[in-house]
Amino acid sequence: MSKYLLIMRGTDESNAAMLAGIEEMMTATRRFIEDMVKAGVLLAAEGLDDPRQGVVVDFSGEAPVVTDGPYGETRELFGGFFLLDVASKEEAVEWAKRVPAAPGAKIEVRRVPGSDEVPQADG
Repeated sequence: MSKYLLIMRGTDESNAAMLAGIEEMMTATRRFIEDMVKAGVLLAAEGLDDPRQGVVVDFSGEAPVVTDGPYGETRELFGGFFLLDVASKEEAVEWAKRVPAAPGAKIEVRRVPGSDEVPQADG
């Protein structure tokens, strides 16, 4: 088994569409989560607060600079995630295809490497 992160990415437009049908979206999302729990693949699932409530810590200069949200010209915002434990990337993709999402949203599928795959410092 491998861990995969399904990252929910939305635009201002897809987020507005989701909010317009929030009751239906929440019902569909609860059903989706129940399906993942029944299948034994869900490890965690969380949504994130409005991006205007966040900050960005930018390490481009000599000292980190903190900027309040929203993030200027960002076209896609990370809105939440599902962490799955599945047999393959293909299985993760099949779950990603079932995520209740508004038109224009995207789901990024990324494998989470095991601790034995992370480079270790010598010494």
